[in-house]
Amino acid sequence: MARIAVFNQKGGVGKTTTTLNLAGLLQRRGADPLVIDLDPQGHLTDVCGVTVPRADASLYGLYAHGVPLASLSMTTRNGWRLVPSHIELSKVDTQFGKGPAVLTRLAVALEKEPVTRPVLMDACPMLGVLSLGSVFAADGVIIPISTDYLAIKGALQMERTLKALEQVLKRRVPRRYLITRYDSRRRMSTDIESQLRIRYGDEVCATRIAENVSLAESPAGNQDVFEHAPASRGARDYAALLEELLVSGFIQLKPPAAAPAVRTAPPGARTALSAGQDAAARRGVAASLRLVHARRAGS
Repeated sequence: MARIAVFNQKGGVGKTTTTLNLAGLLQRRGADPLVIDLDPQGHLTDVCGVTVPRADASLYGLYAHGVPLASLSMTTRNGWRLVPSHIELSKVDTQFGKGPAVLTRLAVALEKEPVTRPVLMDACPMLGVLSLGSVFAADGVIIPISTDYLAIKGALQMERTLKALEQVLKRRVPRRYLITRYDSRRRMSTDIESQLRIRYGDEVCATRIAENVSLAESPAGNQDVFEHAPASRGARDYAALLEELLVSGFIQLKPPAAAPAVRTAPPGARTALSAGQDAAARRGVAASLRLVHARRAGS
């Protein structure tokens, strides 16, 4: 899965913080992520220090005029590509309706992106074309849930929304519930975590994002937490989260296609090389057959 929507119908749970820091870490790993800001408030766009001269130069251009994402994306100071937001995105539902062509517009546009590039989508909390379109385009959804009173209610809302969408998509949308703003000193934090793990099991990330001042401070300097405070608890938590998502296969990074090797051996060496490869392949097959026979005999 390389296309991830970060979505929760409850605001203030860490969607933008999660998108920002996963993008920063993916960039540091050389993955060249594309990040899409689907929230008309444009918080992620602002944090990245990107100025959008007009609505058509933002994601709004895709919905209004079919402008390709490649033409809308801008390079941030952090090095990754961003398709910025604009306040005009708040009019998408009323201007273009909620038909299949609009809901799938982002998914169709992403088909033209390189398959090796991971995509992160910062969805707005309002349930509409933008948030639903991110789920239609996604391979999986990360649902940040802060440890406060309304967290469980937000999780239930998301569960109902995803189940409704699955009837249209004809598939179950893979998801991970991410506990954010966690404070082990607060009983509410541990109670909410316990309830989430009982209800959603392995779909709740093992990694928790602790309440951390560095995560709150870094956006003020147009930075992710790895640039602002690389040794902080927040940086360690998000590094652990990405590692967990990679190991579990929830995020799968495809290596760039390697350029064909240039042969400099003399003409006669080609036959010898092919013969050697063929002999090695035959030995591998023979060894596998012996192993199968041995297992059958043992059973």
